Amino acid sequence: MFGNLTDKFNDVFRKISGRGKISEANIREAMDEVKTALLEADVHYEVVESFCESVQAKSLGSDVLDSLKPGQQLIKIVHDELVWLMGGKEEFAEDVSAVDGMPSLAAPTTGGIMFVDPGPTLVMMCGLQGAGKTTTCGKLAAVLKKQGKKVMLAAADLQRPAAVHQLEVLVGQVNEEIESGPEVLFYSELDKVAEYGKAVGAAVTVCRHAASEAKKTQCDVLILDTAGRLHVNDDLMGELRQIEKAVGPHQIMLVVDAMTGQDAVNSAKAFNEQLELDGVILTKFDSDTRGGAALSVRQVTGKPIKYLGVGEHLDALETFHPERITSRILGMGDVVSLVEKAQEQVSVEEAQALQEKMAAGKMTMDDFLSQLRTMRKMGSMKSLLGMLPGIGNQISKMDLDEREIDRTEAIIHSMTRDERKDVDLLDNSRRRRISRGSGTEPTDVAQLVKGFGMVSQMGKQMSGMGMLSKMRAMSNMGQMDMSSLAGGHPPQLGSEGRPSTRSGFKKKFKQRKRRK
Repeated sequence: MFGNLTDKFNDVFRKISGRGKISEANIREAMDEVKTALLEADVHYEVVESFCESVQAKSLGSDVLDSLKPGQQLIKIVHDELVWLMGGKEEFAEDVSAVDGMPSLAAPTTGGIMFVDPGPTLVMMCGLQGAGKTTTCGKLAAVLKKQGKKVMLAAADLQRPAAVHQLEVLVGQVNEEIESGPEVLFYSELDKVAEYGKAVGAAVTVCRHAASEAKKTQCDVLILDTAGRLHVNDDLMGELRQIEKAVGPHQIMLVVDAMTGQDAVNSAKAFNEQLELDGVILTKFDSDTRGGAALSVRQVTGKPIKYLGVGEHLDALETFHPERITSRILGMGDVVSLVEKAQEQVSVEEAQALQEKMAAGKMTMDDFLSQLRTMRKMGSMKSLLGMLPGIGNQISKMDLDEREIDRTEAIIHSMTRDERKDVDLLDNSRRRRISRGSGTEPTDVAQLVKGFGMVSQMGKQMSGMGMLSKMRAMSNMGQMDMSSLAGGHPPQLGSEGRPSTRSGFKKKFKQRKRRK
């Protein structure tokens, strides 16, 4: 995500930082490049104009022009403007005491759901067909289940025949995959769909009955999966307005496909004019290399982005944090999100036990495999590396094959118990046996052992470091070829700076072997 935009911003900052002093002409030239980069990223034209004018005005102040490090000053200004563009710094709404029996509200104003007390909190999900609305309902239920909320999902999409069954399957998956938290409940009137037909009133009836059932079963949150259309039309809006009037949802969320760029922004604007949205959820954000929707939605609609869909799995829904996304855009990483992902997968006790093992130099291949599996649960290798400071703009140049982890598992499972405990036992004969058993090459086994040694050594060094030093070590580790940690081969740079092929690496290895 943001790959091209990150590269463009870094090019601009590099040019400015290379000058001891800068002038108005330098800044205007830099802003022209920034403007081009934003337009290429499919950011709304008016948003681009406003953003560049604001940055340029603040950059022409004496604090920047007279500064000894004007590049750093410009980065700070761009950072703050991007944060403001996407929603500003996170603030929390004050508690509102219940008045005349109405529930109180308290929630972050930028990301997440605003809950009511007493519940249930009614969340109406709407959007066009194909944006991933029903899947997002399941992902949101998974997020809330982890938070300890009792959730009910109601199938109110009677326009698409498979929507009710799809939602029911998602509920089953959430309960199966997310062990913590209360069981997610499913509500539908599938037996009455034939009787209801596809009339607008049918969905309204389902939503009204679902709200009653959620209250009866003491649910904390009710998520209404409403119908979508191929485009914004009167029938769609009429149905949604009737549902809103009938059940009075506390939150109306619009699900839009981030990959559609300006179409996503235009859809959000059209929906907001009809419904008064409370927030937007951008799906397929991990596949959106431009990022125009994320940078435009807030300014065009006035509504905050609440969540980002970053993958196909149920746990691939992230709360939107403007400051963290800005750091990723500028290549500064996002260590906070990385730590949060790790905390979701590893308990404090497990992390402490592994740290003690690494500090004592007693880490085994079984421990190494366990960590690789944990990383896989956290997301793709590229997405994780992109959260490390200084690595974001290099991700596109890295040759990372996620299948290397599968090969690594096969290699480790082909080792004996003693070999997994002590890799020093792995002589050439054992490596050949392991490679045959795992369907790999002896060089793959050798590379895995090398990567294991790197991690073990890094663990010893980091055990006595402070937090700042650990972050620097993580950054340096990220700049290595991370595929070697998963049993892969490092890309060899040729004379033109391009990675050579895997076969080229093998050829060089054989040549060195013959010379020996």
